[in-house]
Amino acid sequence: MKMSGELKHTNVRVRVPLRLGLGGGGTDLASYSDEYGGVVLNATIDRYAYAHLTTNADSQICFTADDLGKTDVLPVSMDFDIRDGLPLHRAVYAYMMETYNGGVPMPLSISTTIDVPAGSGLGASSALTVALIEAFALAMQLPLGPYEMAELAFHLERERLGMMGGKQDQYAAAFGGFNFIDFQAGGRGVVVNPLRMHRDCLNEFESSLVICFSGQSRESARIIEHQVSGLKSMDEKTLQSLHEIKRHAAEMKNLLISGQIKATADILQRSWLAKKATASSITNNAIDNLLEIALQNGAWGGKVSGAGGGGFIMLLADPARRHNLIEALNANGGSASAVRLTFEGPESWVVPG
Repeated sequence: MKMSGELKHTNVRVRVPLRLGLGGGGTDLASYSDEYGGVVLNATIDRYAYAHLTTNADSQICFTADDLGKTDVLPVSMDFDIRDGLPLHRAVYAYMMETYNGGVPMPLSISTTIDVPAGSGLGASSALTVALIEAFALAMQLPLGPYEMAELAFHLERERLGMMGGKQDQYAAAFGGFNFIDFQAGGRGVVVNPLRMHRDCLNEFESSLVICFSGQSRESARIIEHQVSGLKSMDEKTLQSLHEIKRHAAEMKNLLISGQIKATADILQRSWLAKKATASSITNNAIDNLLEIALQNGAWGGKVSGAGGGGFIMLLADPARRHNLIEALNANGGSASAVRLTFEGPESWVVPG
């Protein structure tokens, strides 16, 4: 590995987009994809994770998560547990110092924030991990491409920190855009295929899209654990539901390319029913109530983005009724809005001045 030994830039910022999971979620879990191959259809949106890296004049290591109101101050040493404090910040810092600075710690300040609450179902944790990696990549001038960045984020989250989940979030964050991602069986690799949609079709899709926060999810790790447990025990219901979810993702991709947005929403709705069959805690009364209100007010179909148990609901609706749909959801305890797609992955820059 190349040793940097110093920061080439001492004041950098990064933003990384969050993602909506349209289809295939759950098939990116290694317990499924290694055996059967998984596919995921997702799109990044104009909600972001941000990171700001600077040198620390107080000769300390200082990590701050502004959106959580947490600060983690350490002496300039590598003698710390990456699972304490702010674990994502610690894990990325430790890896960068070990791999690219000969294990010698640097006095740095790294602050972060995310546009959505924790447990959003928009891949926020992985977007934050990628933002932290990208901050070091720019500051230390490291040659990390999107595949390497996604795999490193996966390694740090899933393997070093033991956080439950699949691979789609890291790849969505590292690449950005509207993608059909193939997780090949036998661990043969991951292929990111950008969706090539005609601009009219893309505009119609974006104009039909609504997201609605249903409340913070505290269930995602338990839901994933339940899904993995079902696969390990060869639970036929879980396995067949994931096979169906994978088929739906491929169907949605083909419908979107041809501009059939309402038909895509029908598949989205069917995929939600299949997803609910993979774990009992994927939905709750608040989610079911908001989805029912949405269907009564112009939505063609919808599902929870992410593992479930709370977080954001994504909906496809008649664009002519989208405003009224948003008002109805907000009047009934939701927090709904229109959203725009983005087509950039990590964006990083040196702070001027």
